[in-house]
Amino acid sequence: MSNIISGKEVAAEVREGLKAEVEALVKDTGVRPGLAVVLVGDDPASQVYVRNKKKACEKAGINSIEHRLPAETTEEELLTLIGELNADTSVHGILVQLPLPDGLSEDRVLETIDPSKDVDGFHPYNMGRLVTGKPVFEPCTPLGIMRLLHSTGIDLKGKEAVIVGRSNIVGKPMAFMLLREHATVTICHSRTRDLKEKVRGADVVVAAVGIAEMVKGDWIKEGAVVIDVGINRIEDGSLVGDVEFATASERASYITPVPGGVGPMTIAMLLSNTVRSAKLSASGEKAVAS
Repeated sequence: MSNIISGKEVAAEVREGLKAEVEALVKDTGVRPGLAVVLVGDDPASQVYVRNKKKACEKAGINSIEHRLPAETTEEELLTLIGELNADTSVHGILVQLPLPDGLSEDRVLETIDPSKDVDGFHPYNMGRLVTGKPVFEPCTPLGIMRLLHSTGIDLKGKEAVIVGRSNIVGKPMAFMLLREHATVTICHSRTRDLKEKVRGADVVVAAVGIAEMVKGDWIKEGAVVIDVGINRIEDGSLVGDVEFATASERASYITPVPGGVGPMTIAMLLSNTVRSAKLSASGEKAVAS
């Protein structure tokens, strides 16, 4: 039976550390980190995410600024708000909750955010820095996954890592983070031939394809580390990941549960990026070269 990697516990440790950092920053500089969250429309899942982020900010001592806009908001109105937040010195991080309503360009919106306040790590500048091995702000979910991997004490150097999923949010940035720690990385996806054999050769499996239990438990190599990013609701109403947990947990050395695994880490790393941005601002350093 594998060891369970508790994202809840690791995220709680991260938040406690951030709370101490924030208190010290306020005491030494008078600067309190500020995170602006922009929510357009009334998507129920997005509302839950925003509410959770606000609670997490409050616990860490971070100032949370919410901007809730109607679904009819035009792209120009949204871009104008982002411009105002870019210029606001009390705001150190800007997060535009995705998905956006139809008619709004996610690419244009994300590219308008000042890269030095892009605590989601999705701006092309920050993605490019990650690819070249000189990251500033890294995407929160894969950054959280790295923290979970480190919590196991396993040395990633030389390990065969297979990522199932090629999104800009998880799969692609995950690959570069693993490469930075000298893992040998293979990116797979739903159309990969012989996916079973590729997964069977992996010392580390990161499943982020968004298909319920697509990665079968008997594909997992004995002793592998399994990180399951997926959250899928099935017919009986329960939540399952992208990995067949019951069987996989009998073979893996470490595995994340769903829920309670990767999810809590995403918000924790968002807060971490925000605090880092505030520290850079307080010190006069530039997160982004002009």
